[in-house]
Amino acid sequence: MSFVVDTVPALMLLYLLLEYITALKQFCHLSDPEEVEIEAPEEVEEEPEFARPAGEEVAEDTTMEDAINAYKKIFESKELTEDERAELDKKIKEMETREVIDMDPVHQITEIPLAGKGKIAIGPPNLTRFEKARILGARALQLSQGAPPFIGIPADARTSLDIALKELDDYAIPIVIKRRLPNGDYQIVPIDYFN
Repeated sequence: MSFVVDTVPALMLLYLLLEYITALKQFCHLSDPEEVEIEAPEEVEEEPEFARPAGEEVAEDTTMEDAINAYKKIFESKELTEDERAELDKKIKEMETREVIDMDPVHQITEIPLAGKGKIAIGPPNLTRFEKARILGARALQLSQGAPPFIGIPADARTSLDIALKELDDYAIPIVIKRRLPNGDYQIVPIDYFN
């Protein structure tokens, strides 16, 4: 079996393809790589975004006036009596004289003192389940490693966890809880201060 190819349509297709490629080169301005001159981009010294052009004045901060105007709009939506107007003016003057804090000062971490038994300032007045679990786990580990118990061993105790639980119920464990606030302040509470 011989395969005969008609050469006329194949040549026409090749001719159309060449015309298409030359038209594409002209449209895209393509040329030989040897003919192209590549220009080095000029180095432009960029100013940082926060730099202000020379001679431009700094705009005045209007946040206080905007806040006062918004406050006025709240109360001026209805007709005000003279007393209400005087009260509004008094509050606006107070707002204008307030010190604006741009940045918080560095907070010094302090201990919050205990005011007495049952006067816990941070957290609930009793142990949380997390504090209880941490205390029981630490004390049970100590007992299992041979630490002497602080109470007489109960008859129904089978594990070191049972002994630790009885010690916690009797407030016999000499441990303190350190409760912290998000700003770093803390309070140290002895175990017998909890309900």
